[in-house]
Amino acid sequence: MVSWYLKNRRDLPWRQTKDAYLIWVSESILQQTRVAQGLDYYIRFTTLFPDIFSLAAAQPDEVMKAWQGLGYYNRARNLHEAARDVVHNLDGKIPTTYNGLVKMKGIGPYIGAAIASFAFNEKIPVVDGNVIRFISRLAGIYSADRKNFLSTVMNMMDSEEPSLFNQAIMEF
Repeated sequence: MVSWYLKNRRDLPWRQTKDAYLIWVSESILQQTRVAQGLDYYIRFTTLFPDIFSLAAAQPDEVMKAWQGLGYYNRARNLHEAARDVVHNLDGKIPTTYNGLVKMKGIGPYIGAAIASFAFNEKIPVVDGNVIRFISRLAGIYSADRKNFLSTVMNMMDSEEPSLFNQAIMEF
């Protein structure tokens, strides 16, 4: 799977960074959005708000305007509110673990795993409905509960570069 990904991956700006903020923005934008549509929003959003401090300092209407047309506006509100929380309460330092990330407003298990894996190399799988369907077919798992499923996926992941496994799963 990883070897396929390394040959076929798309060149996307959020894959060229370990910056947790930029990865967080990309995952927030891409949630329920196709990459083709999300790419333009990502470029525009990160041009306007290149770091967590600029996003935290922005007015809510500025953030909403940058998000306009993407839909699911609660994602933008949560991103903005969480950025303010990080700047004001965590000295601008985004949590570096999955467990810390999922405590933030708007960051659930999938986005938390993506940020933890891509930015901090934590071995934690990204799992959503598409991943469950893909891995179930690949590994022949059809009746496992979520805990057993996560354990199976964890065993499939490379401990040295878990982000490659997650990127490959997402690319599929």
